[in-house]
Amino acid sequence: MLKTILAGLRARTARLVLSSIAIALGVAFVTGTLVLGDAVGEQTRDNFARSARNVDAAVHTTENSPNREDGIPAGFLQKIRSTPGVEGADSREFGSAALLGGEGKARNALVQPLPTTEKLRDFNLKDGRYPAKADEAAVDTKTAQVAKLKVGDKLKLLDQDNTEHAYTIVGTYQQGASSISMSGSDHVVLSPDGLRALIPDQKIYEIVAVAKSGVTQQQLVDNITKAIGAGYQVQTGEQLTEATLAQVGDAATEIKTFLLAFAAISLVVAGMVIYNTFTILVAQRTKELALLRCVGAERGQVFRSVLAEAVFMGLAASVLGLLGGIGVSALLQTFISTVGGPGGEDAPIRLPISWVTIVAAFGVGVVVTVLSAVLPARRATRVAPVAALRSQPDSSDDVARTGKVRIVVATLIALLGAAGVYFGLQQEKEEPALFITGGATMVLLFAVLLLGPLYVPLVNRLFGKALRGVPAKLASANAGRNPKRTAATTAALMIGVTIVAMVTVVAGSGRATMNEKVDARFPADYEVTSNVYSQPLQKKFVDELSKVNNVEKVAPELTAYGESPKLQYADVVGYPSDAIGTLVRPEVAAGTLTGLKDNELAMREKEAKEAGLTVGSTVPISGKDIKVVALIKDNSYGTGIVTLATADSLLKEPSKGYQKMLVKLAPGTDITVARADLERVIATSPVAVLNSAAETKAELNAQIDQILLFIWALVGLALIIALFGIANTLTLSVLERTRESALLRALGLTRGQLRQMLVVESILMALIGAVVGVLLGAGFGWLLVQSISNSEFQISFSIPFGQIGVMLGLAVVAAVLAAALPARRAARNSVVAGMAEA
Repeated sequence: MLKTILAGLRARTARLVLSSIAIALGVAFVTGTLVLGDAVGEQTRDNFARSARNVDAAVHTTENSPNREDGIPAGFLQKIRSTPGVEGADSREFGSAALLGGEGKARNALVQPLPTTEKLRDFNLKDGRYPAKADEAAVDTKTAQVAKLKVGDKLKLLDQDNTEHAYTIVGTYQQGASSISMSGSDHVVLSPDGLRALIPDQKIYEIVAVAKSGVTQQQLVDNITKAIGAGYQVQTGEQLTEATLAQVGDAATEIKTFLLAFAAISLVVAGMVIYNTFTILVAQRTKELALLRCVGAERGQVFRSVLAEAVFMGLAASVLGLLGGIGVSALLQTFISTVGGPGGEDAPIRLPISWVTIVAAFGVGVVVTVLSAVLPARRATRVAPVAALRSQPDSSDDVARTGKVRIVVATLIALLGAAGVYFGLQQEKEEPALFITGGATMVLLFAVLLLGPLYVPLVNRLFGKALRGVPAKLASANAGRNPKRTAATTAALMIGVTIVAMVTVVAGSGRATMNEKVDARFPADYEVTSNVYSQPLQKKFVDELSKVNNVEKVAPELTAYGESPKLQYADVVGYPSDAIGTLVRPEVAAGTLTGLKDNELAMREKEAKEAGLTVGSTVPISGKDIKVVALIKDNSYGTGIVTLATADSLLKEPSKGYQKMLVKLAPGTDITVARADLERVIATSPVAVLNSAAETKAELNAQIDQILLFIWALVGLALIIALFGIANTLTLSVLERTRESALLRALGLTRGQLRQMLVVESILMALIGAVVGVLLGAGFGWLLVQSISNSEFQISFSIPFGQIGVMLGLAVVAAVLAAALPARRAARNSVVAGMAEA
């Protein structure tokens, strides 16, 4: 029997290797994800180890530290440097400043001092040298690239009073991962004297020290603790490393889990392709299997022979998938680095291959293939020896039946999924509602897959009515001949399209909702904002904007972070009273916004409910009694909206300016002309930026499109596998229908018509999977939208028909490509040779 199996493998090597491609792609995704996870983990460890390298002791504030808000006292640095066993110590601190670009506009920049102890520098010099004088600076490589700066250039920074400080760039450096490097701002290193001149009152958040030779980390910690007293956390270098890694330890795991979810989808699709492949192969080999039974092969031997072929396919796919996974990991690392992942653009491509990855590749590849082949292998054992006597066995009975058991099981699964959806929709919190409902939709999808042989013939007949011509009609008949096979072939594509359509619908609904919210929240024509958080717009800027031609109203916005014993967060947003209800008009649940007075609050409904407050209640905020006069549903204003004077009175220190100003133009004003006038005014401020609602929407939409493109790319692999399945099914069907195709040719069908028949059959299968997938995706998307909508934030359901249409068009084009080789092969077959086949 072993010789028979080996002979069969040699005879069918090309078919089996072709079928292995589907599994190989799935394995490549899995192994690529594992390699990526290991690479991100290594990169993260290297980056965070850089911030803790050579550190033997570190001092931090705790909740019990005296005057914690002021940071670590500056005098502690000298105390620690004088502590026995300390070779060197430096403070770690950073402040915010505005970096002036070449166009005269400022951007956020985080500035830190250069450690005086060389071992404690948590960055690597790339070019030039570090600053040694107060008027010298170094910038990190990413800042240099974005701001187009190089060694020798002049750098200008603005302090809190907008006073310019000029520096000469003497070097560039590469950072590790830290709170500074991951902030998204530009980064500058100055000498300690240079930092004090720019930010005189900068607070220290950490002091790190290096031990002298022969002094252990614990000894150094004990000595420093005695020197500075209680109330501060003193860690060893090892503890610091563990703590910093723990902060981001889940990042690599989360990325790996997210990608593995899509890899699982690809493997499910690949498993279906393999199942369908073996179903067809077993049907084609009916006579061969029956002959084996005639010469004495037992059912178990036949079963094991089919599984042996599956093991061979799985091994071949695992090898290909492991090699392909390395390339997948490199591509994913490139993508992550472009969107600011761990390590940034300077992160090298890492391809660590662990034993876990190798075992997973072969385990997944072989197990999925073997499991997919079990049912077809069992079917092979049912072939009766008498079947060897038939001249043309018909396998339609094996692939067309839809048993009652399958229908009952599918119904029970559908009921379970429906119950899950109902339970998910009842959840009040968005996250559990989303996960429960999303999981329930996947259960419903499984039920739909089981019922495929019932609805696929109906959809096929519906499409078939629109077809004209003999080849097209024959294609429809072929697609409907074996409903079970067609359902299995289209199911793979349907899964991928369902996921893509669902994500697209949810993203489209989110896009539409955000656009509506932007329009509703900002009836103002323009916003003027400060793009440097520490540098607000000066108050006089309100008057300057008000004097611009055709400006009807200017409303400054002021956020006050108050404290309240009744509220977890007491941050409120203030506007001029005449702008509340006109330029600022959130949806009101109770009360009224009109005529909001000082010491009155339009409170967020959810916050009020949690605190047991209603319209008419009084809530203490920062020592003031504020009366609740309205409840709003919008969650964009913190705890709620107050007048500008009220917000100003809640501040601990007088406001230096405003972070944002809303500008309303007079009716009939030319937007283009008004923008030019406003641009001339804001040109006088280095931090002022002009935005419109349209620009805000464009920025939000661009972010959604980037996420959506990434999801499409991930699910795209499953779609490619599904199309391989269609091509594989057609290829095997061409072999199965050799005699039939020859008979059609003998009856007058031309080579071109035969090719057309197979292309149309491929398109029909692709359309069945794609259309059903779109309908399911739209329905599931609606359920997810409903699950994350609530009384406070209602998401508008929207179907992006343009993107859905593009997806259907791509499915048709891909189907034509999938049918190209099978159609060419069918047309090349000799009529006489085909008719002569037994």
